[in-house]
Amino acid sequence: MTIPRPEFPEPMMQRTQWQNLNGQWDFLIDAADSGRDQHFETTAVFDRQITVPYPPESQLSGIGNVDFMAAVWYRRHFTVTAAQRQQVVRLHFGAVDYHATVFVNGQVVGQHDGGFVPFAFDIQAQLQDGDNTLVVCAQDDIRGGKQPGGKQSHLYQSHGCDYTRTTGIWQTVWLEFLPQVRVETLHLTPDVASQSVTAQLTLAGQGDLTVAVSYAGEAMGTAHVGPASGTVTVSVPLAAAHLWEIGHGRLYDVRVTFGADQLKSYFGLRSVAFDGEKFRLNGQSVFQRLVLDQGFYPTGIFTAPDDDTFVQDIERSVACGFNGARLHQKVVDPRYLYHCDAAGYLVWGEMASWGIDMANADGLYHFVPEWLAAVRRDWNHPSIVTWCPFNETWDIDGRPQRRDAVAIVYQATKALDATRPCVDTSGNYHGVTDLYDVHDYAQEPAVMAQHFDGEQAHNGAFWDEHEARQHYQAGQPIAVSEYGGIKWAPNASVDEAWGYGEPEDEAAFVARYRGLTEVLLANPHICSFCYTQLYDVEQERNGLYYYDRTPKFAPEQFAAINRQKAAIED
Repeated sequence: MTIPRPEFPEPMMQRTQWQNLNGQWDFLIDAADSGRDQHFETTAVFDRQITVPYPPESQLSGIGNVDFMAAVWYRRHFTVTAAQRQQVVRLHFGAVDYHATVFVNGQVVGQHDGGFVPFAFDIQAQLQDGDNTLVVCAQDDIRGGKQPGGKQSHLYQSHGCDYTRTTGIWQTVWLEFLPQVRVETLHLTPDVASQSVTAQLTLAGQGDLTVAVSYAGEAMGTAHVGPASGTVTVSVPLAAAHLWEIGHGRLYDVRVTFGADQLKSYFGLRSVAFDGEKFRLNGQSVFQRLVLDQGFYPTGIFTAPDDDTFVQDIERSVACGFNGARLHQKVVDPRYLYHCDAAGYLVWGEMASWGIDMANADGLYHFVPEWLAAVRRDWNHPSIVTWCPFNETWDIDGRPQRRDAVAIVYQATKALDATRPCVDTSGNYHGVTDLYDVHDYAQEPAVMAQHFDGEQAHNGAFWDEHEARQHYQAGQPIAVSEYGGIKWAPNASVDEAWGYGEPEDEAAFVARYRGLTEVLLANPHICSFCYTQLYDVEQERNGLYYYDRTPKFAPEQFAAINRQKAAIED
């Protein structure tokens, strides 16, 4: 049987000694969440099969159960040799939603909270030569207010801008066979000004370390440390500068050798910063022409059917004249980020913040560990130009967000990564932020124009729906990070389709799109926009493409509008 999603899942840390565990697993739904009490890890009678890594709600999984599932169980067998057992055998999970307990041969090897970030356990102590049994229990309480869920619906049905849930395994599961002396982490920081890259590594054991950089097969620089152990930082001067730019990924290859351990990685040579109101990429002012990408797929829900789907979605966006995306309310598959890196495609790195009660400081316990794990996982990706941990932190049961809690997340993000801007909570309600962004779904271009002429605003710059609770400071960079959302669903009933407004025909749709977008491009204070959205998702019908990714209208119409020079650009 062909293994689904066969590609190596973590492009920043590629090794050759690995085994993909995707494919057919035994499966059962534990509706009462009593399986732990009944010791399902050894006693369960599995009554179905599921195709991993697709979630059980999806068609591709072979299950297709879209109801709430308090817990689900997985089982599969795999083999290891005596020689492999002499190494460190690391069991990786790309993502499991939400609380995972992992058993090998009936023994608990670890647990993990968090539905969007990877985790791993070293399992050589639990293994035996030949056949071994792996069991995973995933518990999911999307309505409990204690786990980030993003756009997963809290009702039985999808509704508005909330969609089908994802439970359990939804990214690749794999084994790595590692030497005792090995690299544990690799942190790459390129510097355009000094034409160099700094590599920070954490090492297990002691040995000679080599970091070699090349570009298109040509050697660019090498650093050696011997013997090395613990945490090591080396700088590699680059023989030539090949800048990462919009539309041009120009990725450098990195090969790390530490003792017997060998791994491959890459980086993009680029800088990002705000200069007053302007966003600068490699010192050049750039207008971020972004589109909202929800990361949902008709047959896979959270999980793309195949790796090429990521490439095609980027191509669809670029065909409409966008140069990047907000990867919205989701920590996306790292394979998607790899393709963004290769394409020279700007993205905001976001978290699935909806579902957490940030009107209570306890929300930090359930949010911060997973968010910081996401930042650490994705640090090396040059395509990420902004961190955005929260989106629209609405009041909960009349209780406002804890501004100090949101500020703590912003400060922790900046402490971990000072090289990128951070938006504390996109849209509302800002406390401390590097970019002041607003969401404006005005449907009439004349109304949108009035919103940004300053006359209606107490802040003297633009109309802000939430200005009573968040305060713009003159000179801050401004983005309209959600706008448009124009509904187009001519064959659907009102109950079947959700969106903003509905033009009477294609000409009216394009005219509205042009009018709204040109207001933003013409404003000399706006450095970025993000159109809602690239494609429909289920009942939300405001994409430029249908959910199956077929275009609603000719993409070149939107490209001609989006690619006009923005007033703020040099």
